[in-house]
Amino acid sequence: LTLERTMAAARGRLSRLLSTAAATAAQDSGSLAREWGPTSKRVGLIGRKCGMLSAWDKWGRMRPVTVVEVQDNVVVQAKTADKEGYYGLQVGAGWQKEKRLSYAARRHFLARGLDLKRDLAEFRVSPDALLPIGTRLLARHFVPGQLVDVQGTSRGKGFAGVMKRHGFKGGNASHGATKTHRAPGAIGGGTNSNSGGKVVKGKKMPGNMGNKTRTVHNLVVYKVDVPRNLLFLVGSVPGGSGDIVKVRDAVRGVGLPGGARPPFPTFIGDRQGDEGEDAGHELVMDFGDTDPYRVKAA
Repeated sequence: LTLERTMAAARGRLSRLLSTAAATAAQDSGSLAREWGPTSKRVGLIGRKCGMLSAWDKWGRMRPVTVVEVQDNVVVQAKTADKEGYYGLQVGAGWQKEKRLSYAARRHFLARGLDLKRDLAEFRVSPDALLPIGTRLLARHFVPGQLVDVQGTSRGKGFAGVMKRHGFKGGNASHGATKTHRAPGAIGGGTNSNSGGKVVKGKKMPGNMGNKTRTVHNLVVYKVDVPRNLLFLVGSVPGGSGDIVKVRDAVRGVGLPGGARPPFPTFIGDRQGDEGEDAGHELVMDFGDTDPYRVKAA
């Protein structure tokens, strides 16, 4: 019985390794490419925030951009409605030492023939957007000019008062005020008040500020650095430099001109890093041919 279980486990590992190799071969050959459907929903990417910088477009306008590095994103697990009750893809990113992972976490990657990953995240997808285990996800999953939603954890600011946390005006600086300059004031709870003798739920009071999951919608992809696997997003994203963020297509529409769509279900490139004719270049969004700051003649 023990031998049979061992043989069954070995056959399972072999089948997963073969499926991973088949996924890589299919991605290299381009056979994973499909057409967008009316309800299609692609997988997202795990990125690491590098910081912010200023970029000038061809018309001389300064745009504050956030740099997000896409570190070796790979599909680790596929969720289906038959088994898990929904469709989703688990994505791994980064690199990790074996000694820093538990036995179960190591087996989760090694049983699928994948390298150890530092970060894991799951994205809900449509059935036609499922990808085989081992599929590589690059920064060119997104295209310049499209809109994306970025989710991350905001900076933790510790225990804060109402003036910092909620923007209260505060009390008088002088004129009889004694040790109540930054106090919240009355919070209700009186027996004759409208609150009915208690402090109502949701009352703005001092407490922990930040360190919460936040999503920023409709950020524009300003540029994609192909060789470095970097995304340049116009605007700020939650968290500090080095923090993990999740980037996905904007739920309100990608916003590309002419009804264009990003590659579906993902960008297909070969294993040598030659991502097509644009390999080694930076892809920048199109700003049009008309200078928006030029004064028209009367």
